[in-house]
Amino acid sequence: MIPKRWEPVLDRLHDAWRDRILTALTLLVVVHLFIVAPLESQAVHLQPVGAVFVVLLSVGLLILSRSLVPVFGILAVVGLLAVAVVLRIRGGHVALDVSLQATAWLLIALVIIWTVARAVFGPGRITYHRIVGAILLYLTIGLVFVALYTMIGAYSPNAFSGLTIAARVSLPSDLIYFSFTTLTTLGYGDIMPVHPIARSLSNVEAIIGQVYPATLLARLVSLGQGQAR
Repeated sequence: MIPKRWEPVLDRLHDAWRDRILTALTLLVVVHLFIVAPLESQAVHLQPVGAVFVVLLSVGLLILSRSLVPVFGILAVVGLLAVAVVLRIRGGHVALDVSLQATAWLLIALVIIWTVARAVFGPGRITYHRIVGAILLYLTIGLVFVALYTMIGAYSPNAFSGLTIAARVSLPSDLIYFSFTTLTTLGYGDIMPVHPIARSLSNVEAIIGQVYPATLLARLVSLGQGQAR
């Protein structure tokens, strides 16, 4: 629950900045997925950038939802990642380490989807920022599958050809690459699912990747154009 004295402030921020925050969060996620993650895989130390990302994401989702639920979710994500780091340092169970990371990614993706979907498809005029928010949902679907692929690979090392799921800094970048080449049906073929469940998930992701832009996103754009007339 939000303290009573904060509610008027959050309401004002929500009314004034809701749509703009959708665009800001989209840019934030794009930078993290396609710039920060690849740089971290090359052993570039960007921990301060990660901390800033967590803070900005928490603030944005708090204002969008006017609820502490997303903040608690992100705190849980930080806790899971911290436990995974401790396990890695102590040389703990690799499958558990990777599974904790996957759970954290899945949780943060679901928090973003829950919060952003309510803002994008809620009552009100369809704006440019809402359409950008729908693109954010599309990107977050890719992150959901990153987590699911990781969970499969953690307990079935040969689930993918050309990719080994292990506790290493390049793992997020590798799985982001595979997930989005699947989502967009680009499929270079350098990484391929071998495990039956991994194959099924790849099929589902590819279908969603084709259906979502052609239906929900296109419908949102058409509604926005209709309101603009």
